[in-house]
Amino acid sequence: MKEKDFYTTIEKLSSAEFKDRGSKFIAFAFPIETADDFKQQLQLLKKEHPKAVHHCFAYRIGTDGNNFRSSDDGEPSGTAGKPILGQIDSKELTNVAIIVVRYWGGTLLGVPGLINAYKTSATLALQVTPIVQKQVEIAYSIEFDYTQMNDVMMVLKQFNCNVLAQEMQLFCMIQTGIPKNRLDEVLYRLKDLQHVSVKKIG
Repeated sequence: MKEKDFYTTIEKLSSAEFKDRGSKFIAFAFPIETADDFKQQLQLLKKEHPKAVHHCFAYRIGTDGNNFRSSDDGEPSGTAGKPILGQIDSKELTNVAIIVVRYWGGTLLGVPGLINAYKTSATLALQVTPIVQKQVEIAYSIEFDYTQMNDVMMVLKQFNCNVLAQEMQLFCMIQTGIPKNRLDEVLYRLKDLQHVSVKKIG
């Protein structure tokens, strides 16, 4: 399988609500880069919704398709996490998490009812947030003399590199995400500059 140069994700948090026989399902969809981003959001939602009976979720990170998780959080096995993940995958999204908070309504919904409720609330949350295409980036650290600042920034701008972090003293350091499909060109241009060192991160 050819590695992709682009991936599809969402840009900002969205939420949607679905009700069935008194139970309320509130789905929150949000962009994440790491499993830690996800854990922070889950903690926040648990604080915001302490009376909810379940916080079911699914997420997918990265472009190789191997980094994902789903949880039924006490619901019958396969009725919550899988249907939520199914919605992320049906739109071919990555770097996305969805948490569905459930408030119990007093009536059992049964397995088909639960699957439908979690699937529908996840779908609704994804419908109200813009879906965007982003470049797959590879992180590099660039160190250079302050006098080279303009030359380095020009290359990064020209090839749409993302600046992730920077320290600007007499000697400067920038962490950047270089679009995978332009990597060779960018590295070639940077290595062409005097007193500039380029290292891959991770």
